[in-house]
Amino acid sequence: MTEPSPFPLVVVSGEPFERGRQYGAAASDRIARSVDLYSGQLEDLGCGWAEVRRLVDGFVPTMESYAPDLVEEMRGIAEGAGCEFAAVALVNARTEVLQLARRKIGLPDDDADGCTGAVILPKASADGVIIHGQNWDWRAECADTGIVLQIRREDGPDLLTFTEAGGLARNGFNAAGVAITANYLESDRDYRALGIPLPLIRRRALESQHFAHAIRAVATTPKSGSNNMMLSHVDGFAIDLECAPDEAFALYPEQDLLVHANHWVSPVALAKLKEVGISSTPDSYYRDVRVREALAARHGKLGREDLKAALSDDFGTPYAVCRPPQPNARGNLSATVAMVIMQPSAGIMEIAPLPALNRSFTTYKLEMTPRCRDAA
Repeated sequence: MTEPSPFPLVVVSGEPFERGRQYGAAASDRIARSVDLYSGQLEDLGCGWAEVRRLVDGFVPTMESYAPDLVEEMRGIAEGAGCEFAAVALVNARTEVLQLARRKIGLPDDDADGCTGAVILPKASADGVIIHGQNWDWRAECADTGIVLQIRREDGPDLLTFTEAGGLARNGFNAAGVAITANYLESDRDYRALGIPLPLIRRRALESQHFAHAIRAVATTPKSGSNNMMLSHVDGFAIDLECAPDEAFALYPEQDLLVHANHWVSPVALAKLKEVGISSTPDSYYRDVRVREALAARHGKLGREDLKAALSDDFGTPYAVCRPPQPNARGNLSATVAMVIMQPSAGIMEIAPLPALNRSFTTYKLEMTPRCRDAA
């Protein structure tokens, strides 16, 4: 593969449709690649565009009832990018639509959206600050579809998120000091009903002025499938929410560290549901241990470079914390697409595309509220 280039920054403002239009116009080429990636993947599963549109349309009523403003923003993205609304909705519901298409033909999920995430609490850091980061494991092609989106808002805190082009949010933080990352999970409760697509939930968390409201968005919003979401606050708190479609299970830091990969950890969750995702992510059982041990060894001295080092671990490669591009069971090229490191007190997000091949980070900035700046 060629040397990956930094993810472009897209800055938008205004009312939902207008900021969507700005977004779509600025990232039209990458949005087209996102749509082609997932429509092509669905075509391989036997879904033509008419069937894709039908699957996507199934989510529109629930999205409109949950967040009509975000649906309006997606309509603006479609106009700005010169594509139909269903294409943008597909990017935002791609996890759910791909799962429904696989389940329709009885195909197991061997193309899992992986990830290893971690939060360093102030007592473990050298400077007394929160550091929150993640490796995003997915399709290697997404190194050419990712963007960093900065949204300047009139009705809440500004936010900065790394996402697939056309998506509403993935990882990020806001000017009030709320940060989020997310990891794949599976359980036997998945896809019994249609819920809210995950990017809308993450976006709502990132729009929250108050940490409690971010927790509510993650913990109580009904989902189609399971997912793990890690939330932190600049004032020194972090929580991990292992989410089944209809229930959330809280995990808290141990020794001032919070680390999660792609298997269920909560004893309460494991007593109530069945883990069914480990067949596609068996390396999850050591990835979280490797990161936690690397960070614990420098407790009280940790900085962003230490988190980068821990997330660069190559034990068990190619099934490692930091994965080089490799074909998976279906022939798709899988990799750690991006390493994302955030220090909200400083308004900093650092990202390296394809970090197993490239250790060059680009720094993106967000102006924080005065209280957050004082915490830096």
